[in-house]
Amino acid sequence: MHLLKWLYPGMKFKRWLLLFSVGVMLVSLGLALVFNYKYLDLIEEAIFRAVYFWKGSYNYMFTTLVGIAVVVVGIGLMLIATRFVIRSVIMVLLPDNSERLVDIIYEKRRLGKGPNIAVIGGGHGLSVLLRGIKAATSNVSAVVTVADDGGSSGRLREDLGIIPPGDLRNCLVALADTEPLMEKLFQYRFKGKSELAGHSFGNLFIAAMTEVTGDVETALRESSKVLAVKGEVLPASKEHVRLDAIMDDGSVVEGESHIPEVHKHIRRVKLFPPHVQPVQAALDALMHADAIILGPGSLYTSIMPNLLVDGVAETLRKSKAVKIYICNVMTQPGETDGYTASMHAKAILDHGGQGVIDYMIVNNAPISKEMQAYYAKEGAYPVEVDEEAINALGIGFLKADIINESDVIRHDPQKLCRNVMKMVDGLRPGNGSDHYMRSRHN
Repeated sequence: MHLLKWLYPGMKFKRWLLLFSVGVMLVSLGLALVFNYKYLDLIEEAIFRAVYFWKGSYNYMFTTLVGIAVVVVGIGLMLIATRFVIRSVIMVLLPDNSERLVDIIYEKRRLGKGPNIAVIGGGHGLSVLLRGIKAATSNVSAVVTVADDGGSSGRLREDLGIIPPGDLRNCLVALADTEPLMEKLFQYRFKGKSELAGHSFGNLFIAAMTEVTGDVETALRESSKVLAVKGEVLPASKEHVRLDAIMDDGSVVEGESHIPEVHKHIRRVKLFPPHVQPVQAALDALMHADAIILGPGSLYTSIMPNLLVDGVAETLRKSKAVKIYICNVMTQPGETDGYTASMHAKAILDHGGQGVIDYMIVNNAPISKEMQAYYAKEGAYPVEVDEEAINALGIGFLKADIINESDVIRHDPQKLCRNVMKMVDGLRPGNGSDHYMRSRHN
């Protein structure tokens, strides 16, 4: 019955299916003439009579040529019919991209063959990385922190009792393959003095979808369909958590948004409650990944909360994936003041255990004096790459230009993707993985 629906009025298929059938019959007839099937005596006689009155003699070779011509005409009709059948479907499903059909199919096939990449973090840094990675593979899983308690996310978290949607929204938009207007809509933040002021539409959408579906994981999956997301976005946990920091002086700061405000040196961060159930899909993504990328992003408030969820750090250590940490380019006031590259890596090892990082990428592009002076006013400085200290941690590293210096210092999505994929390809067995190990001794 489903096949008969293709014959419904208005489907614009019947005429092309009929033309295709005529083409098939002509091809069959032509082949029969070429190979002189014994059942075609009447046809050959008809051809003979036509040729006799035209040329005065019968030529068997002429029959073969007629057969070939009939085959060519039949194939031509089949190709024309096929083209219009496909076009009828595409014009309905992809009216704006029908001319790019071949490019769309090729891109999806190419990206589908890419490596399985899992990324861990949160904030704007993670979304920058995802914008680049989605151009190399569609097999991307973003494991996102749920400890944010500030801004629109914090308000929704307190009012509705859901996990903060802000970082999840940023990752969805970063992986989206949709119209620019849809991206602007999801990032739009309401203005004015109403209760909606400060909320982004995307946060409200995810919050509403969570209540409709009854589960944030399902809500993200359905939201991904709306945005045509390449890959998947997963929260590290679905539980309500708080990030606390223990400072060097023994004081404790409660709440992710308050940690940078005290401007003290952080000894360690922890979750409250201390044991938080992970999302199983996130653990599966980490275990089956070809490469796991940590960062870029705030060291203690974006990366660390994920490692503190039960099972995440353990899965990282057990995973056979290549584990790469993308080090921040500038220090972050109130969080990583005075930190070198090795200090960033050591903090992650202290929280996640030895084996959660195999390699790290550090920036070696020069930063202009004007930009350094601009950041110095905010108390931020370029992260020093102390190679010997990195060597002592047993971590390989790659120095590369990974920034885009315009009005601010930002990681560049394309540069990040190019260097990450170069490492992922180079670190596969037999592809010269010792190159990055030797870089530890440069």
